[in-house]
Amino acid sequence: MGPQSRCDLPLLPPPVKLETKAVLKRAISANRVLANLRGLAAQIPNQGMLVSSIALQEARLSSEIENIVTTNDELYRADADP
Repeated sequence: MGPQSRCDLPLLPPPVKLETKAVLKRAISANRVLANLRGLAAQIPNQGMLVSSIALQEARLSSEIENIVTTNDELYRADADP
């Protein structure tokens, strides 16, 4: 067995420099955008409702692949029904 593991994974740390000036600038920009998003999300009274709606939309789109078509109205009614 050579310097790599059984799964042929590269050794860490990688031989290239990851923390370049360009990467760090993009990281700073991404941090600003995420901070803005956190501030906007804090204004939503029930954030769980937003998150569950994303899962429902994904389920609807996945069902369409199987030729099961439903409306958003039917989807949200079914989710709200205990």
